[in-house]
Amino acid sequence: MANLQGFDANEVEPANDLEPIPVGKYVAVITDSEMKPTKSGAGSYLQLTFQIIEGDHSGRLLWVRLNLDNPNGTAVEIARRELSSICRAVGVLAPTDSTDLHNLPCIIHVRVKRRSDTGELQNEVKGYSKRDPGSGTLETASPVGVGPQSAASTEAPWKR
Repeated sequence: MANLQGFDANEVEPANDLEPIPVGKYVAVITDSEMKPTKSGAGSYLQLTFQIIEGDHSGRLLWVRLNLDNPNGTAVEIARRELSSICRAVGVLAPTDSTDLHNLPCIIHVRVKRRSDTGELQNEVKGYSKRDPGSGTLETASPVGVGPQSAASTEAPWKR
């Protein structure tokens, strides 16, 4: 049981039922990252939260799970390759912590898929590209890039 004393639904807008966003490429940043245990407890995955920062779907969140610690070697290899794509897209090739990847704009490639358990449609991130800050065009992720922005600035890098 939780104490909800002081909460008044009359003062808070209700949550919207969010439909999946359309298939496409979106400018996004990683806003949160956390290692979590797998359901079986035999490993852990890195959960990354991406927030879209431009366009009609600005503010929407999408999650990516990377099985970096798993007894299944294939799952680990897939996760490491995806992490490599993310690192190349944000321009941080040798992160020491997942927070090194936060707040750096990149392009996420989003598709829509049907959940096997409920049949509902949901979004899935299936690729990453580097954002060309000069022209606003998309580039494919490559090993060449700039490192994270200076920690001296408190404004988010994509707002500069």
